Amino acid sequence: MEQTVRVGHRTAYEWLAALPAFVVLVFVVILNTSHTMHAQLLQLGEGIWEGYFTLRHDPVTPDCNPNIDVEFELNKIIQQRAAAPQDDFDLFEPDPINPALMRQSLLAAQDQCRIKVEQFEATDGRITPAVKLFRTVELGVARFGEMGLSAQRIMLAVLVLICGLTALFRRHHIALRPMITVMDYRVASGAQLIAATILFYSVYSFKNVAFSAGIAVTTEHGILHWLWIGGFGVILLLSLFQFIFVPKTAKPGGSFLKAQLAVPLYATMCIISGTYFISAGHSAGIGIYLNQMMELSQLFLNVGLYVWIGMLLKRTELAGKVFNIFRPFKLPPEMLAVAVVALAAIPTAYTGGSGIFVIAVGGLIYAEMRRAGARRQLALAATAMSGSLGVVLRPCLLVVIVAALNNEVTTDQLFGWGVKVFFLTTALFAMMALITRQGPLRLDPPENVWPEFKAALKPLFPYVILVGVTLVVYALLLNAYLDEFSAPIILPVLLLVILIYERLTQEKTSRENLNIDYLEKRLVDSWDDVRKGNDSIEKTIREATTETTGHIGALLMLMGMSISIGGVIERVELMSMVPTEFGSIWVAMTLLVAILVVIGMIMDPYGAVILVSATIATIAYDSGIDPVHFWMVTLVAFELGYLSPPVALNHLLTRQVVGEEEVRLSAVEGHNFWYRHEKILLPLVTMGLALLVVAYVPLMIGYD
Repeated sequence: MEQTVRVGHRTAYEWLAALPAFVVLVFVVILNTSHTMHAQLLQLGEGIWEGYFTLRHDPVTPDCNPNIDVEFELNKIIQQRAAAPQDDFDLFEPDPINPALMRQSLLAAQDQCRIKVEQFEATDGRITPAVKLFRTVELGVARFGEMGLSAQRIMLAVLVLICGLTALFRRHHIALRPMITVMDYRVASGAQLIAATILFYSVYSFKNVAFSAGIAVTTEHGILHWLWIGGFGVILLLSLFQFIFVPKTAKPGGSFLKAQLAVPLYATMCIISGTYFISAGHSAGIGIYLNQMMELSQLFLNVGLYVWIGMLLKRTELAGKVFNIFRPFKLPPEMLAVAVVALAAIPTAYTGGSGIFVIAVGGLIYAEMRRAGARRQLALAATAMSGSLGVVLRPCLLVVIVAALNNEVTTDQLFGWGVKVFFLTTALFAMMALITRQGPLRLDPPENVWPEFKAALKPLFPYVILVGVTLVVYALLLNAYLDEFSAPIILPVLLLVILIYERLTQEKTSRENLNIDYLEKRLVDSWDDVRKGNDSIEKTIREATTETTGHIGALLMLMGMSISIGGVIERVELMSMVPTEFGSIWVAMTLLVAILVVIGMIMDPYGAVILVSATIATIAYDSGIDPVHFWMVTLVAFELGYLSPPVALNHLLTRQVVGEEEVRLSAVEGHNFWYRHEKILLPLVTMGLALLVVAYVPLMIGYD
């Protein structure tokens, strides 16, 4: 449908999905920028007009008279008191008037009135046309920010529903294996139909509970209720359609058991949590936890922004030009893998999570590894791990969330430990990669490398200038620096600046070294235009946003259901089975490590952090484990979980970006067990060793 139905040279899919998602994402960027801009405007106003906060609004005219006749007023009060009827039995009759004290009170009131009038006149006199113009802008920015904050939940709900529907339509939801056979499509579509029915029933039940509770429902929450009902209603209908009509490309037959692996993870989580809540008499359970997700709207909107950033980065030539630096050295595949994984940690920290980075740049990493002669298993291992080392580095969003949910730790403490953990994991990966290498470690002599290296560096200079100028502009105008708080604001603008530069300066240049990995047929024509230099900035952004919607839908739906699963774990009091007191801190650490790895296997990182913060974090603290130490262990354990079967989320994302054929071919490579399963074993051994060191070495040496 999306390939044939066009309105104004745009597909119906782009009008109905990509455009609304683009509007929401841009609005979030503008909204976040407005907060920073408003703070700067207040500071600027105070710098120009001292005491500007008193000028932001017109002063209220005093309702008192500074020129009263004190003696006249005193006599008037005395006469009124004398004329008042007397009641000998009135216990609350006021005391007789003391003229001296009353005169003193009237004089004090007169002085206060004069001060008010003087302040009014002084303030009113300072409100010049320039002040009025400035405060109109400042208050307008403030009101826009307030409006945006009140609409954040609605924006997130719209983004979840549009992108979730998109992922369903494109069959892009994350599963253990793709749908290939008719049986795969039937089972996966049937599971999604059941999940959609549960979701619709849950949000409808939640609406009924909310409206019948006897408490006034705000307009915002009312809109949210009807959005969920309408959105999941559409998802239900589409799920029914896909269940009835199987694509003609599906292979006949199939195994029912194997088809279970094609069921999207979010659908499995939804069915499990929904079944529990309905059987327990809490049919609105999932709806309630979706509403809790809305309470963290800023967090999940930033997740959407980071995915968009990744897709914009994917369409620049920057990553390819960075790889060009390594080519002159002719590094052995194993050394290149180490360099790639270490270098990828930096952009990973700015994209908010390892999975997002794999989606964005994983295809290019795999292609470059293969170009350098790497075996498929090694290339897949490097791709899956490419984002795992950067989640502990500044300004990773995940660390910010941990600090926001736990008063016991700060971002500075966590990032301080994170640098040490990064060097540790990098060293371990290098050790394992070099130990398992198949060829000698040979490098070209410097005299051969230097000319090509200089030539590869030259194209990066304009990017350095663009990045520097953009960061300086933000620093000077908004006092915003590239950190964990401003990254969602700055990075989209920075990527747009880079894309504009590339389109203006290289519009007719052939672009063969692009990150062209997992492409749908719908995007082929667009990528042909990119290669030929015929793409416009508008088309580039549109195609990036189009691809973004599917990824956002898959991730946010998975995160939403992870929160629901976390709710089930809380309600069944599964964590109560974990002892609260241990005879040894070593025993406590061992048990907690095992639990954290399992959580990482089955939940997305953001939902997992929320669950751990609400459950086992306190157990760790009470057991004597330092909070910063515990959360470093948690982050490393999560990354190990994302690389561990049976789910292995980062491997699933790697499969999406490199394609099924490459994964299939990798399965027949290798002459022994290690090389046949290197894509799994190398990340597991590396992160497993890192987890053991991070968990137990601080206990051995002590926290002091």
